[in-house]
Amino acid sequence: MNPVEREVHFMLAAENCALFLDFDGTLVDLAPHPDRVVVPPELKIALATLQKRLGGRLAVISGRPIAELDALLAPLVLPAAGVHGMEWRGADGVMHRQPPPPLDAVRAVASGLAARHPGLWVEEKHGALALHYRQAPALESLCRDALGEAVRAQPGLLLMAGKMIVEVKATGIDKGTAIRDFLTEAPFAGHLPLFAGDDTTDEAGFAYVQAIGGKGVKIGAGPSLAGHRLPSAAALRAALMRLAAAPAFRKETT
Repeated sequence: MNPVEREVHFMLAAENCALFLDFDGTLVDLAPHPDRVVVPPELKIALATLQKRLGGRLAVISGRPIAELDALLAPLVLPAAGVHGMEWRGADGVMHRQPPPPLDAVRAVASGLAARHPGLWVEEKHGALALHYRQAPALESLCRDALGEAVRAQPGLLLMAGKMIVEVKATGIDKGTAIRDFLTEAPFAGHLPLFAGDDTTDEAGFAYVQAIGGKGVKIGAGPSLAGHRLPSAAALRAALMRLAAAPAFRKETT
């Protein structure tokens, strides 16, 4: 084990741990289009094993809608927060959704850009709207500036810049608040969180978990508040599968 994997292993072995995982770029490699990501079958097995060992205290915290996560992780149905916390399903299976903010003006701007520029596409979610430019990276500034101007004219909205994406959602709701909400209910309540993520939208999660004594693990390069780092999603998958295969989270040191 490398030092970060060893520390993650020790924390998961503790009785007070709860594990929170981003999806794209963290559990799975990024793809040219979100529909093309690949979820290895062995990863699903590892997640199921870890969830059982943690007494159910494993959740996915993603910018994707929960319905998409369920389809990609099937037959697993994990506790999950979708759309950066705009929707949330606890261990009891009950779905919660925040009221959607008004997005008509932002939608008009994003749709207009996508109509004029091949390679841009708009993704609508519950309470959020994303403009993807992965297939037209030279248009990053245009996308950010245009949606930024639309957001400034609309109080209560937040512009988030991620990997080849600009997303707009309601203020005051993020991956940190999603993790906080999980920690108010069984089986997560009273446990310290470990959160792994790869993007700027995960920074709110890192800030929250570390402020209450938990740990953040940044996946990949780039500046981050997270106190720990793994080089890639593949490295995290390997670590999770190794942990799942270790007998009863034995606190091995080699």
